[in-house]
Amino acid sequence: MANLISHDLSVHFVGRWSEELARALGVDNAALEEADVAIFLVSSKDGIVRADSDTWLTARELYIPSIVAITDLAAENETDFEDMSAIAGRILDPVVTPYLVLHLDDGTPIALIDLITLKIRDYSSGSLQIRESDHEHQEVISEFRDEYLEALEAAGEDAFENALLYPALPWIVGSEIGLIEIGEYLNRIPVIS
Repeated sequence: MANLISHDLSVHFVGRWSEELARALGVDNAALEEADVAIFLVSSKDGIVRADSDTWLTARELYIPSIVAITDLAAENETDFEDMSAIAGRILDPVVTPYLVLHLDDGTPIALIDLITLKIRDYSSGSLQIRESDHEHQEVISEFRDEYLEALEAAGEDAFENALLYPALPWIVGSEIGLIEIGEYLNRIPVIS
């Protein structure tokens, strides 16, 4: 896969799967105090540990833009992406979900739906294919979409970059699902000369 980050960026990773995500993105794990952005990996299976929530508070004090990457989204887990995002939003700070996860009938995650464009980001073939969503999908996600758009409007245009809005994004370890979307958020961080 091509480099997902378009410019030199210092990223601090927190939580289980940090090394794997750093490797997948092609970056090193920087110290929090030197980071341009922080990624908090939150397991839908294990939840959030106290040390990670303490690091979250430090990142807030330093005004470091932060992403919550929800992992361990296997079909057999009881907690899904939406549930874990809500839990993270209560334990850390309120988060927004720019994408929702779409599953096969057996619960296997295969795609994301973009809440702004309503397009499906389908990974079922092993690589990203973007296609239009069905009316049925749009009806099911309409409340999530309304909440997301209201949060974006209330927070302002550069809220993520200014560490005022925290996206929760899914990441399926060992898969491209969520990886490209995390890279897109990282590319929003301005280059500081």
